[in-house]
Amino acid sequence: MTHRKLCFRFLTAGTLSLFLLALYGCSSAGKAAGPGGMPPAAVSTIRLAPEDVTIMAEFAAQTFARDMVEVRARVDGYLEKRPFEAGDDVREGQVLYALDLRPYEAAVTKARADLAQSRANAEFAVRQVSLLQAKANLLQARANLLKAQQDVERLRPLVAQDAASKQDLDNATAALEANQANVKALEAGVEQTELTNKAQIETTAAQVKANEANLRTAELNLEYATIRSPIAGRIGDSTVQVGGLVRATAQTPLTTIAPLDVIWVRFQLSEAEYFEYEKRRAQSPTRSVPLTLVLANGAVHPYAGRIQNVNNQVDTRTGTLEMQATFPNPGRVLLPGQFGRIRMPVEQRHNALLIPQIAVTDRQGVATVLTLSPEKKVQLRNIVTGARVGGNFLVTQGLKAGDELIVEGIQKARPGSVVNPSPYQPAEALMAKPEAAQATPAETLPSKTAPAGVASNGAAKAGAE
Repeated sequence: MTHRKLCFRFLTAGTLSLFLLALYGCSSAGKAAGPGGMPPAAVSTIRLAPEDVTIMAEFAAQTFARDMVEVRARVDGYLEKRPFEAGDDVREGQVLYALDLRPYEAAVTKARADLAQSRANAEFAVRQVSLLQAKANLLQARANLLKAQQDVERLRPLVAQDAASKQDLDNATAALEANQANVKALEAGVEQTELTNKAQIETTAAQVKANEANLRTAELNLEYATIRSPIAGRIGDSTVQVGGLVRATAQTPLTTIAPLDVIWVRFQLSEAEYFEYEKRRAQSPTRSVPLTLVLANGAVHPYAGRIQNVNNQVDTRTGTLEMQATFPNPGRVLLPGQFGRIRMPVEQRHNALLIPQIAVTDRQGVATVLTLSPEKKVQLRNIVTGARVGGNFLVTQGLKAGDELIVEGIQKARPGSVVNPSPYQPAEALMAKPEAAQATPAETLPSKTAPAGVASNGAAKAGAE
């Protein structure tokens, strides 16, 4: 028993010694690491420097087809061909629908025959055959009258001298009177024939014109039976399929065509924003303000736009004014009805300070950032932010040029602690220098006024000394 007790005491003492040695080693290591027992936290920083920047405002927008066309039939008929599919890009004059042409071809043939007949009638009327015959008869009657007068004048002296019988004179006198009556009748007949012939000429000429119009109508109907695209653009779905009956009086159009290049975009401005736009436009050498279109997926349309139309009155319900702009759309990627955002420059700020959004923390409604002192100690700063430009915030108060700002590692940094800084390596999207065409809208974080004497103007560069 005594031997076992001695062994137990020896083991207990040895275990205790090892524990104390381990504890001493940890304590020594902790003293070497620092006051907190941990090495300084690694953070990424940037050095703030001023630069010029364009402040952008952003507005909700929607694309629309200003010159969209509804394709409708002008004649009735059964659809035989439809050589397009919904979503095709069609050119002006391209055949869209082909109706049954046979009824309209027959109508054209009949109209041509009617026109030929009316022209023949008009030519006959112009020739005035009946009038020429009447005038010839009148001339013959006047010749007979002249002979009768000569017979009477020859017989009168002979009868007076008893050289001719009185019966011959009476017969000659009767013939003279008959010829006089015949001449008067034929003169009236010629006049009547002239009037009739004139009316016939005018009637046949009018008939020719009417038949020419009928032929033109038949030709137009034949032409309308082949429906062509009135403009170039992207075509929609068809409401009538091959074999269906197309009616000119249908309430629904056959299809629609929307021109896509250029694409129109509408957005709203408040009254104050409209006055600012007019002021900036008046100051522009080109008398226009460039616009940027941000698509629904966040991508930026590669072509700049410009405002083309401004509505003539403010909407009293919303207090806004509709603006209509155009954007080149050569790839026809943008379609009518899509939503997006319009970015418009509203202010040019000089010596501005920009800091990355990820460096800003919202602490109970106050925007804060962490900076470093020359001794690499963390300092908590309250700031006031202004517009958002790209992935950065414009700082109006709380920072100054030359400050070293912590961008990454904020969670590990504590105010008053010493950290191990390294230059911030931004993502590719934030490495680009903010430009007017890529700036994003005015947006602020809730913030309180920074202490007096801290406010300054400047901009953040994506890098550190």
